[in-house]
Amino acid sequence: MVNIETISTSCDNCSSKSKSLFCDMRQFTIEQINNAKAHHQFKKGDYIFKEGEVPTGLYCISSGKIKLVKKGSNGKEQIVRLSKSGDTLGYRSLIAQDTYAASAIALEPCDVCFVPKDDFLTLLCNNPQLNQQVLRLLTMDLGRAERHLTHIAQHSLRERVADSLLMLHELYGEDENGCISVSMSREDLANFVGTATESVIRLLSEFKQEGNIELNGKKIKLLNLEKLTQVASR
Repeated sequence: MVNIETISTSCDNCSSKSKSLFCDMRQFTIEQINNAKAHHQFKKGDYIFKEGEVPTGLYCISSGKIKLVKKGSNGKEQIVRLSKSGDTLGYRSLIAQDTYAASAIALEPCDVCFVPKDDFLTLLCNNPQLNQQVLRLLTMDLGRAERHLTHIAQHSLRERVADSLLMLHELYGEDENGCISVSMSREDLANFVGTATESVIRLLSEFKQEGNIELNGKKIKLLNLEKLTQVASR
């Protein structure tokens, strides 16, 4: 783990508390987490953890965006999940006592809280409410993974690119200019869709010519959500 800077902050003052795994916990539990955790800052491109490493704790994103990347046997990367503030990372590997199945890399500057393994597992054993929250997250993650795999298997590349743009829009929303509020390279977008970078560039150009999107560097603005939804076969 690359620790750029360690700072101190309270869970009560976290802007993402309402969206986190611990949002409904009692004050006593929040205080336990607050006393156990460390708060780290990462720069764009930094690894929060790496595929194959043994988990030592739980990661909660206070602010920023993170991609989870898995490498294939040919060395090509596949983005298996995109995360935002309020999301929790690493809990599946931690509970399963397994190594990380993917690497977590910052897409932009991020603030991330780290709860040590023993503290989290103790809380999990003694808090039925937290158990329910973790079970809910596991179920949601499984559902997302199943939908993503089904879409890759059953839809054309054009449909998958349109669907990925809609997913990014739903996940991250829009910035002040109306663009999807995440800056992803064309290579990252290709790794998310599961295709070659050249194919993504070609399809983005087609969508632009059709008036469905607007391109401004790495930024993408969706101009016709209805048409893109039709293309994605949603």
